[in-house]
Amino acid sequence: MELRKNLNNMQKKVFIKTFGCQMNEYDSNRITDTIKQIGFFKTTNYDDMDCYILNTCHIRDKAKEKVFDDIGRLKKNYRLKKKPLVILAGCVAQAENSEIQKREPYIDIIIGPQSYHKINETILEQLNKNKKIEETEFDSFEKFNYLDKIKNQDNKISSFLTIQEGCDKFCSFCVVPFTRGPEYSRPINKILEEAEQLIRNGVREITLLGQNVNAYNYMENNRVFRLSDLILKLDKISELKRIRYTTSHPKDMTDDLIECYSLSKKLMPLVHLPVQSGSNKILKLMNRKHTVEDYLKVYEKIKTINSKTAFASDFIVAYPEETDLDFKETMNLVNEVKFTNSFSYIYSARPGTVASNLELIKDEKAKERLKIIQEQLFYFQHEKNKKYINTTINVLIENKTKHKNQYFGRAEDITPVFVDCNKNITGEIIKVNITKSDKMNLFGKLVS
Repeated sequence: MELRKNLNNMQKKVFIKTFGCQMNEYDSNRITDTIKQIGFFKTTNYDDMDCYILNTCHIRDKAKEKVFDDIGRLKKNYRLKKKPLVILAGCVAQAENSEIQKREPYIDIIIGPQSYHKINETILEQLNKNKKIEETEFDSFEKFNYLDKIKNQDNKISSFLTIQEGCDKFCSFCVVPFTRGPEYSRPINKILEEAEQLIRNGVREITLLGQNVNAYNYMENNRVFRLSDLILKLDKISELKRIRYTTSHPKDMTDDLIECYSLSKKLMPLVHLPVQSGSNKILKLMNRKHTVEDYLKVYEKIKTINSKTAFASDFIVAYPEETDLDFKETMNLVNEVKFTNSFSYIYSARPGTVASNLELIKDEKAKERLKIIQEQLFYFQHEKNKKYINTTINVLIENKTKHKNQYFGRAEDITPVFVDCNKNITGEIIKVNITKSDKMNLFGKLVS
């Protein structure tokens, strides 16, 4: 194609904005790798670009409205300049494409999260024919088959790696089955190949991603490989220093996965395990397929293996029909587990979900409950951080900050750590004596 030849002879600037989940961040990195093939290279200059890609997540509150707000700012900024090619990608594009097309003609291409392997062809077609394009088909196999042929060029010290997409749980509040499709597990050999590529790039920590990551289930030669098998295979790669995974589901926290916390030295002692509510009544209404008791059994098993393992979670407050007693039960669970690094939200409806037509709890009551749970979650997080003062911990250094001789890294439980050092320690696991803390961070000195 003549247009492809012309594009390859010139460098086009593309600005990618990612908002939402970690899966989106991984997707944006792979989109970057893909569009380089047709001469589009990533820029950080918002005021000078040929293409703008907004990669969205539908989980967060008012996701659709955020899209319109963002495009509004873009139009204002480029009012007196040449309009860039505008691409809306991700889960909002998948779920809300009809309304977005009607309301926002400034967008040239709408492409769903299971279709972005076709982004080069859609760009070329749009530039050649100057027409609006929508690509929202579900085909995880085709997508990853395409991406497996393109090197993952991410070279951050800590990197994401998608192993599974989609979800078959159909929680009443969740749009993921409609935006990401059914559960799909990538071939284990392709995952390991990508992991090895990332490690050659300089990556030292890998976070395995999936909408339901511990549902990973791949069959080859009459053998089923699960997340536990993948973790133990990654554990043997000497250059890889740390392994994490997210987001998991309590229903799929099987004993073989739990056992990895004793078998793998590289699997970090932080479990992000969304519970959503501490009320069995609400969990049933959410179609979560687990109880509070089930959750606590998992908690106790992992704590028995390593008592220092931290638990993070997600909480939805003011879910339809949540009473004061239901919320109290949630707070009882928070106080029992003492969660850290957790997220909490007021329930908001998502189009097409079972819960979308249910009566909402009054806004004032919802905000009150959110304030209560967030204060307690932050309290436990701060208390955990304070316990680190005057102790020595292992920190994986990810990068240098803007401040002179200051580096940023993470503790084993993923807490951010800032340390002063006058030599380059990026990519190293170093011992740091923690001297102070705040609600979110730790600060310390390099142990010589």
